[in-house]
Amino acid sequence: MSHRPPRNVTRTLPARKRIALVAHDGKKDELLEWVARWESTLAGHALIGTGTTAERISRQLGLAVEGLMSGPLGGDQQIGARIAEQRLDLLIFFWDPFAPQPHDPDVKALLRLAALWNVPVACNGASADFMVSSPWLDRDYEMNIPDAGAWISSRTD
Repeated sequence: MSHRPPRNVTRTLPARKRIALVAHDGKKDELLEWVARWESTLAGHALIGTGTTAERISRQLGLAVEGLMSGPLGGDQQIGARIAEQRLDLLIFFWDPFAPQPHDPDVKALLRLAALWNVPVACNGASADFMVSSPWLDRDYEMNIPDAGAWISSRTD
């Protein structure tokens, strides 16, 4: 069996990005404050969030956020599926490095998929500031992603 790395293909992220907003319990207030600072910028994009995070952003800030399941109940996996299906462009995930999470394997799988599919990830306020202040946020962006079909066929050769 060959273990060639996958070839890359080009994908265009649209000017109106699909942005996931996720936060562990100990970071929800911090994410809410961050979203409030960037509210006018984020309002021009499609927002997706897990469980309580999506509900709080919608209720407290009035932004439209598509709510998925809570992270431990499958929300992290729903975000991961969107990454694999190329239906998510940016991941803003304020995770708590000091609190053990019951769904750590799901979090690790989510971050693995983001790395595999070349999805930009911000894990704190500073990295999220850099991400959403990028000149690429509001315009099309060409990026490389793995050619999944070529990878699958190389694994079965």
